[in-house]
Amino acid sequence: MVRLVHYSDIENVFDAPKRAARLAGRIRELSGPDAAVVATGDTTAPGVLSLVATGRQVLDFYAATDTVLDTFGNHEFDYGPDPLRGLVDDATATFVSANVRDEDGNPFGRDEGVVPWTTRRIDGATVGFVGVTDPATDSLNPMAADLSFDDPVAAARDALVEMRADAAESGDGLDYAVVLSHLGAGDDDLARELDVDAVLGGHIHSPRNERVTDTLLVRPGVNGEAVVEVEFGGTRDGRGGDAEGESAPTATLHEPDGAEPIAGLEAALEERMAAADLDEAVDRVAEPIERDGEVVHGGECRVGNFVADAFRWALDADVGLSNAGGLRQGNPWHGDVTKADLISLIPFEEPVTLASVTGAELRDVLREMAAPDVDFGEDDWWHGHVSNARVVWDADAELLLEAAVGGEPIDPEARYTVAVSEYLLHSDHEFPTLAQRHRIDEGDIQYEVLADYARERGIDPRIEGRIEIRNRRGIAGESR
Repeated sequence: MVRLVHYSDIENVFDAPKRAARLAGRIRELSGPDAAVVATGDTTAPGVLSLVATGRQVLDFYAATDTVLDTFGNHEFDYGPDPLRGLVDDATATFVSANVRDEDGNPFGRDEGVVPWTTRRIDGATVGFVGVTDPATDSLNPMAADLSFDDPVAAARDALVEMRADAAESGDGLDYAVVLSHLGAGDDDLARELDVDAVLGGHIHSPRNERVTDTLLVRPGVNGEAVVEVEFGGTRDGRGGDAEGESAPTATLHEPDGAEPIAGLEAALEERMAAADLDEAVDRVAEPIERDGEVVHGGECRVGNFVADAFRWALDADVGLSNAGGLRQGNPWHGDVTKADLISLIPFEEPVTLASVTGAELRDVLREMAAPDVDFGEDDWWHGHVSNARVVWDADAELLLEAAVGGEPIDPEARYTVAVSEYLLHSDHEFPTLAQRHRIDEGDIQYEVLADYARERGIDPRIEGRIEIRNRRGIAGESR
């Protein structure tokens, strides 16, 4: 039986070396001579250790898990194209990418070994793989702004044609076709448009295991919460079940809890982390501050208020605004909060910026916290947190009922300053009203702002009624 062991979006799992080593242990337990280990992006970044090692901590993970293939997520580009090229060149895993183009419009990373498609012999069968990345990555990630991203369905289709022709010419044929995808919701388009057996996905941080038009679609979730084991039934050239009695591919999600940590990996990651010297405590928290996906995308929350308050304080702004997707998941803060804890919340080398907007624009920005016009994330995600503002939103009517700053209704003709991450001025994927034309000043790197604020004002955020969501029926996970 042919098997694939799949992980994705492990992001800041490396910030807890034992947890990363346990995840690697589960992957190794699931692997074997009839299996190949593959990944689908956001495996190098973000995270505290990632920031320290510019993503190269994943090289230790690849070696410990015998990962053979990976593709690019939006966060692979966090440190710019050149560091990524160096990482790809040194990786034991092969990067598969059909739709990323470099600064000159050529396929990205070809000199370093990136391929649009590849095949592997697994337990006597030939399995073909194509890789694709979210085409909005140049908007999602400022460090990828000089790159371009082709339509993923068209690029994958072309790669599949070439791969199948090569397999036929070699005489081996192709038993299974798999897409390694970092598209999120775009996986459904791949399933509907392409003749493939499975789409192994990522990007959206909620797990998935279902079929769309006879194609298996799976996602393992975020931060190593699960590993996917995909099983194929015999060998054939086709997809899904067939008249010869071969079963369609199936998937099982396995949790890493209970697996034996790989000691060598744990030691290697701890050594990298120790070199960063980030153990300074900036404050102490008595009441645990939660920061899981349901919390940061569920409306007003303590960690969101802390970040928005720190942004506003740093630039003396009228309003502080933090995008929920930029707040990374992790364990609750309790007791001493260190510099590393703050970096793990916002592990991006991006400054806090000051924007000047009209009152009418500010109302639009506050409306966009609900993302009614933006196809991003799950339908019921809440996308923002504010300081010195109040928002009342009717989820059924998709209507902003109330918007105030400093306790006063927003004057559409007045001007207001808003402290936000640089990302929000760059991207049109979230808060599209905000743009570079609104920038008037710049502060320190975001996690440095959080550290300075914590040292001076402490970390004791409260729920204050800043955000009220009416007629709402549910909440969900996290992504950026």
